[in-house]
Amino acid sequence: MLKQNIRSAYPRLAADSTQAKCGTSRQRMRPLRRSELPPDTILLARYLVGKTLVHDLQEGRLSGRIVETEAYPVGDAAAHSFRGETKRNRSLFLVRGHAYVYFAYGSCWMMNVSSEGDGVGAGVLIRALEPLEGIETMERNRGVSRPYDLTRGPGRLAQSMQIDKSQDGLDLCSRESPLWLGTPVKPVGRIGITTRIGLSREAHREWRFYERGNPFVSGPKRLLI
Repeated sequence: MLKQNIRSAYPRLAADSTQAKCGTSRQRMRPLRRSELPPDTILLARYLVGKTLVHDLQEGRLSGRIVETEAYPVGDAAAHSFRGETKRNRSLFLVRGHAYVYFAYGSCWMMNVSSEGDGVGAGVLIRALEPLEGIETMERNRGVSRPYDLTRGPGRLAQSMQIDKSQDGLDLCSRESPLWLGTPVKPVGRIGITTRIGLSREAHREWRFYERGNPFVSGPKRLLI
């Protein structure tokens, strides 16, 4: 039933899922090298659109294409690093390419990537994925069967991908890490730029990047300009 739902709702996702199960994406995909990550938060946020996020679990692999990000650069009043390093945000101050995972709104985890040099606090929030591998597991994790509800939005994304505080601080560029950033499995579409959402400060900044036309992008469609 899930395969039928995916095929009818989003043919491209069905093709990607089949390809992943055949092992094609595993053969093509490798961890991103730190040297490939732009040493600038805003550039990194744009660069990550179209790349993959992978979580290797004992029971199998979960992965998805990154289709939406938000940048929180140095000096940004909306960033968790704005008031300096603390025990909670320590991972944001690691050299670019490390996971920063925090609990938001008392209800969900959110996955970020540290984005500057060692000791400089800044990050990129991963806002949405297009699911690739482990779709049935994601469905169980979320308790839903509609593909668009699996990884559209940072809270849903973390729940589907089984990301929580235990992954905070992991090196996303390491081949030894169970959670990692991977190379693209297909070309990225046109990238849109718009304002960030869900903020009370600096909400006017156009530091949100997304793949145009991708139905897994989150937030109000009127903002996708």
